[in-house]
Amino acid sequence: MTRVAARHPAAMVGEVTFELVDLADYALPLLDEPVPAMFGQYRNEATRRWAAAIGSFDGFVFVTPKYNHSMTAALKNAIDHLFGEWNDKAAGFVSYAVHCGTRAVEHLRLTLAEVKVAGVRSQVVLSVFDDFDYTGCDMTDPTSTGVFRPGERQEAAMNTMLDEVVAWSVALEPLRAKAAADSDGDAVPAG
Repeated sequence: MTRVAARHPAAMVGEVTFELVDLADYALPLLDEPVPAMFGQYRNEATRRWAAAIGSFDGFVFVTPKYNHSMTAALKNAIDHLFGEWNDKAAGFVSYAVHCGTRAVEHLRLTLAEVKVAGVRSQVVLSVFDDFDYTGCDMTDPTSTGVFRPGERQEAAMNTMLDEVVAWSVALEPLRAKAAADSDGDAVPAG
């Protein structure tokens, strides 16, 4: 998906940049902050590092598998660690599973709405049967993974979703600017 994003017209002309953020690189523990995230008083280094990363972006594309009709616990935990850093940003969604992961995105949209992230309408849904290649994989080993090989139709869906994320991120910029101007470091966010 990062290669498709790099070919997006806005990226090609330098209007936007896309960066991969992998939760595994942040090693967030199960939420262990003593104060609710909406107060922005992060005490743990892992949370502060995560906050700096998320705070630096104007929008997001979440790539998530579906487990038990929802997003992964690690993704929910990562969202719950923060509040203000998510506010007034846009998000697009890519999901994958046996049945394309749409239910994971349904739950993800609800969670993100609570932290003031605007989810765009278009999304990319991937089937583990149609969008992955298992050539050479040991199909008796459940840890043997295929190689992601989406069909051409998926690139068109990805570009549509990215167009919406870029447009919404730009449209929400005045809200982010106002919040930054209004913040004096001691304000308690409404919520």
